[in-house]
Amino acid sequence: MKISDLKKAFFISLLIATFCSCGKIDLYEKQAQIPSQKWFYNNVPEFSFHISDTASLYNIYVVLMHTDLYGYNNIWLRVGSRAPEDSMSFQNLNIRLTEGASWKGTGMDNIYEIRELISPGPVSFNKLGDYDFTIAQIMRENPLNYILNVGLRIEKIPN
Repeated sequence: MKISDLKKAFFISLLIATFCSCGKIDLYEKQAQIPSQKWFYNNVPEFSFHISDTASLYNIYVVLMHTDLYGYNNIWLRVGSRAPEDSMSFQNLNIRLTEGASWKGTGMDNIYEIRELISPGPVSFNKLGDYDFTIAQIMRENPLNYILNVGLRIEKIPN
């Protein structure tokens, strides 16, 4: 057997072991790009996902990507949520983007991403069907500069 064949066999074995050992993660994640890094009040991204398991618990996160030129240590968001056949309900959230003098989240070069849990703990979705969420910025600045993306992440908690 040639060395190149051994390398291929090792690589294939490694891939098989990796994929077989990973459990399935049930989640929904979608992000909306903020055009020209300027988030206007009237730009309210909408997110929809389907729930088919009402017995499980879920974590709900807002995902936000910004540059290091963002001028504040927090961001105020208005998050709307609607269960199937219900009306939209809203909550205002103050999300801290810094810890001391450092940006929270993960960073690469001058871009930072934060994933912030927006419920006090795991939640259950009591109705089968499509759920809708909206996320608006409610800071005093319009447009809010240096925001790249905003998104929603729903993670099913394994039983």
